[in-house]
Amino acid sequence: MSGAGGVVLVVVDLQNDFCDAPAAARHGSDPGVLAAAAGAAAGVVEQARAAGVEVVFVRFLGDVEHQGPSWRRRDRVLGKRAKCVSGSGGAEFHGVVPVAGEAVFTKYACFDAFLVDGFERHLRERGVVRLVFAGVFTDVCVDSTARTAFQKGFEVSVLTDCTTPLHLPEPLVLSFMERVYGARLTTRADPELWAARPSTEEESSRPSVRRTGPVPVTSEWTRE
Repeated sequence: MSGAGGVVLVVVDLQNDFCDAPAAARHGSDPGVLAAAAGAAAGVVEQARAAGVEVVFVRFLGDVEHQGPSWRRRDRVLGKRAKCVSGSGGAEFHGVVPVAGEAVFTKYACFDAFLVDGFERHLRERGVVRLVFAGVFTDVCVDSTARTAFQKGFEVSVLTDCTTPLHLPEPLVLSFMERVYGARLTTRADPELWAARPSTEEESSRPSVRRTGPVPVTSEWTRE
C-alpha cells in the first residue's frame, strides 16, 4: 500500500555512521542539529505507519570494493574513510528498524536511490506519484534522489525538520530544491502531509508550507 494519493515516505541513509556522535561533531557548529533531524526522521516513520502510508528505506554501503575509481580517488585525495562498511555497526540503521513488509534498498557507494535495481520499479508498481523525503543529507543523497525523482515524473516533498545538509547552508539547499524540482517544503506537523496532492490550479492558489522557525545559516560546513 502506498497511502492516499500514491504517497510514500522515503527514509534516506538513517544509519549510525551518518547520525551518531562522531558524525554530529562534523556537522557545522551545532552537532545538535543532526541529532534533532535524525530523531525527527525516526519519529515520522512511526507517523507514516500509523497513517497507513508505506515507508521505503534506502541505505548506503561504502565498502572499498563497491567504490568506483573516481570514488576511491576522491577518498584518497581528501583523506576520507569508507563509511557504512558491510557488517559494521556504522552501517546499521539509526533510531529505526524496518518492519516486516517494508522495502529496503541498498546503494553500493552511490548517492542516488534510483541507481539501485528495483527501486523505481517498486514505486511504479504501487502507483506512487509523490515521494516524501526524510533522512540525511539534504545536500547529498536526499538531493540526488529527489533530483532524479523529479526528472522521472514523481512529485517531491521534503520534510525540512527531518533532514539536514552537511556541506551547504540549509536555506540555499532548500531554495534550490524548491525552485528547480518544484519540491514542496513542509514538516511532519503538516496536517495534510499524507493527503492526495491538490490539482495544479488548487496548488497555485495556496502558499507552500515551510519551516515555521528561523533557519540557521553557518559558514562552518565540513566535508563528509
